[in-house]
Parts: sequence; structure tokens; C-alpha cells
Amino acid sequence: MTTETTETAKKAEDAGGAAALPSLEERAAGCLVGAAVGDALGGPVEGWSPEQIVARHGGRIHGIVGPWHENWRTARPLAPYHKGDGHVTDDTLMTHALVRVYEQVRDHLDAYAVADHLVPDLITNPRWIPELEAEALPLHRIFLAEKWMVTRLHYGHADPREAGTGNIVNCGAAMYMAPVGIVNAGNPAGAYAEAVDIAGAHQSSYGREAAGVFAAAVAAACAPGASAASVVDTALSLAKDGTRAAIAAVAEVAAGHREFESALGPLRAAVAPYDSVGPDYRAPSLGARRPSRLHSIEELPVALGMLLIADGDYAAAVLGAVNYGRDCDSTATMAGAIAGALGGGAAVPSAWSERVAEASRLDLHGPPAALAEVAREVFARDLARRRVHEAAFSAIAGPR
Repeated sequence: MTTETTETAKKAEDAGGAAALPSLEERAAGCLVGAAVGDALGGPVEGWSPEQIVARHGGRIHGIVGPWHENWRTARPLAPYHKGDGHVTDDTLMTHALVRVYEQVRDHLDAYAVADHLVPDLITNPRWIPELEAEALPLHRIFLAEKWMVTRLHYGHADPREAGTGNIVNCGAAMYMAPVGIVNAGNPAGAYAEAVDIAGAHQSSYGREAAGVFAAAVAAACAPGASAASVVDTALSLAKDGTRAAIAAVAEVAAGHREFESALGPLRAAVAPYDSVGPDYRAPSLGARRPSRLHSIEELPVALGMLLIADGDYAAAVLGAVNYGRDCDSTATMAGAIAGALGGGAAVPSAWSERVAEASRLDLHGPPAALAEVAREVFARDLARRRVHEAAFSAIAGPR
């Protein structure tokens, strides 16, 4: 084969490989639809242990299931929420709310965007709430940790950059940060910085840190040639303190497993020293969810661990997160978002996504399409800003 023929073949191979990669729009769809489906699958078994899940369902969860209690309207501790049957939870409601903020601002966000746009959206615009089976203000569904933002920003007039201080430290800010990763697709460090800024209005300590690392993981998953391993490596390169230690511990354990069944106990044991909640998820320890440089939320490290075990496969990663139990709607949301960003929209089983969209009365494809459009605009703005900076710096620094 001649040199010219070899070069031609290489160009064709490169072109074919590039064409095979999911587009920005496909990655956005995989990420946000994947997150919503993971949320809906995990919702009905949230708060229970793997053993309790098996006892209730006669085995592991393999798809969409119904509510834990038949009398879900009155059964404690979840009443009056209809979890299950394909209903998304507050994770997806908050994710879509953040997308709407990006649609309004059409640029990078910060803590002030939460005060100026997100909080007004939560308290002003009624929307269909699947778990309530009614139209209501999102404020009436979101958890107390999210209502904190309303209290601090709308009523307390706190500085948005510091409003998260004093809130319960949990996964509340991290669970809806996937859109930040898409807007910063291929730029994990940028996603991390933006999400940490946004999350300052909501969380502090390791809850805020997890928001940054999760957004970075989504951005890393969008990079050409990304894999589950490269995503976790990127997360480790950016994560700080207990969050980094927890991810490293879980990743080490995950390396020894190829399916989630054998990993459920070992993953819990690996993350337990960093998780402040304790062994009984419904009866947290005295020191639970308080600021600390030593601790981490549980959901993100476990989601990354399931991603590694599944080698990036969407269904395997999400089902592993669901069957892990505990806060598994958020864990599966994160695993689904990252695996979906890796594989694109085609990675999410259509049988699941169609049922979730119908049951939740949600357009699952509109938000990612809108977000991808915003991401392209933001990139163009970033490029123009970079050129202005380059020109200014060159004038200041002079020739070398």
C-alpha cells in the first residue's frame, strides 16, 4: 500500500469514527432522558436496602415497578407521593427547572441566576407534578433542602453566593447539575467551577463539592473517546477532600466486579466511612449531613462505581444504582446522566423512556434539545470572549 493510499485510508477511518460519535444533541438527550429514567426507576425503592428490595419485589429490580405500598396516598413515610409506575421525582423536576434557567439566560450561570430565575420559577409557575398526580407549584413537591433556597433567597434576601450555608448537606444540589455538564461539554474543569458557583446558593461543604464533580463527570463523558474509566479519572482529578477519597475508595472496589449483584455490599462498605448518614438510611446518625471536609455524599461515588462496573453501559449502571437502595433515585439519576452522556440518546432503552414520559406527562426530549441549542450559543460566546482576552493579553505582554 502506498503512503498516499495509507493516508487516504486513515482520513476515511478518522471521518467514519467521528461520524459514529454521538452529537452534542444526542449526548444531551442521553444525559437528560437518561437521568429522568434513572430517577423514575429508583423512586419506588428509595430509602430501602437491597435486601428489603428483594423481599418486596421477589428479586432485583429490572425495570419500572409500582409503589412500595399499595396505599401510597396515606402510607408513611412517603405519603402523599405516588412513587413508581414511571413517575419522576424532584430530581427531574429540578433538572428541568435548571434547563429553563439556561434557556432564559443563554450563558453561563452563577448563584445569582438561582436567585433571579430558578427560585421565581419554583414559586410562581404551576406544573404537572407526577408524584402528586396534580398540577401544583414545584415548591409544593421539592424537599426541605430545596425549600431552603426559597427561604434564604426570596424571603431572607441572603447573598446568593452564601445562601447555601447552614442548609442540610446532602445530594440536593448535585442531583440536578447535569445541565451544567452539557453546557460545558468537553470542559470538565469549566463545568466543575460553574456548578460549584451555582450550588453556593443551595448547599455548602461536600454537598456543594459533589455538585461540581457530578457536572464535571457529565462534561467528561461528552468528550470524544470518553469511557467510564476516563470519566472517573477526571472526577478524581477535580474532587477535593472526602469526596475525592470516597470516589477513590469506591473505584478501587468497583475494579474487582463485573456485575452489580456481587458489588452491592462491597460498594456500601467502601463508601460507608465517608457517608455521614449511617447504616439506617431512615434514621440518620447524630452527625449526619453536617459540613465536613472528611465526608462525602453517598450517591455520587456509588453512581460512579456502578458506571465502572457496567463499563459505561446505561441499563447496567442504572439498574445497579436502583438495586443499591438507600437514596437510589438520586444515585440512578446521576448514573443515568453520565452513562447517557457517554452513549447518547440511543443508549437509553426506549421502552423505559416512553413509559416514563407518558406516566409523568413530561416531554423528555424538549429540554435536552433546548439545552444543546443554548450550549452551542454559550460556546460561541466563550470563543469570542477568548479571542478578546487573547488580543488584550498579547497587547499587554508583547512579543516574546
